[in-house]
Amino acid sequence: MIRFSEVTKLYPGQGEALKSLSLFIPAEQMVFVTGHSGAGKSTLLRLIALMETHTRGQILIDGINIQKIPEKHRFYLRRQIGFIFQDHRLLNDRTVFDNVALPLVIAGFDHREIPRRVHAALDKVGLLNKENKFPVTLSSGEQQRVGIARAVVNRPPILLADEPTGNLDPELSIEIMKLFEEFNRIGVTVVIATHEVELARSTGHRIIALKDGRLMTPDDASLQEHTL
Repeated sequence: MIRFSEVTKLYPGQGEALKSLSLFIPAEQMVFVTGHSGAGKSTLLRLIALMETHTRGQILIDGINIQKIPEKHRFYLRRQIGFIFQDHRLLNDRTVFDNVALPLVIAGFDHREIPRRVHAALDKVGLLNKENKFPVTLSSGEQQRVGIARAVVNRPPILLADEPTGNLDPELSIEIMKLFEEFNRIGVTVVIATHEVELARSTGHRIIALKDGRLMTPDDASLQEHTL
């Protein structure tokens, strides 16, 4: 599903965020990407999501070399990928319903299909009764679940989450992880960047550990040193 071959990402004036990185994430797998701040976790996700372009190497998504996709066609591949941000990025002047519906509106879905999809997504995250509320009236955990609903409303086969539990307490973090596992059980490929190594290990799913833009083993003591 997702294959990186000798991928390097260089930010001019800042150095290499990823260095000759090679990895493979099969379809329908749930994976955690761990590492200290600056290890390259967010960069990895943003490259998969086509938010940024890599400097060297090759990235294949579902067998497609993303570097060879014309810019005008990248939109269609982006629709196959849901992205969840740590800071929610919700529109505070729009209701929960409108926030979740936004990707469908942008994609040009039939107006009769939009309510069905939005209600299904909100029901999945347990917020169907909040559709007419505004984000500022919700708790942090509820806002994060709205972000998840928005990311899955168009039913993407790939779901990416960048530090989705970074602002949540331990109990809410476990609740959010269970949601991701539910999506994974129905065949969604889930990739989660997190600095919470113990939480990732407790799930029993695969862990990809990064250090200074390179792959490392998840049990390396230096990883724990940088994430404490």
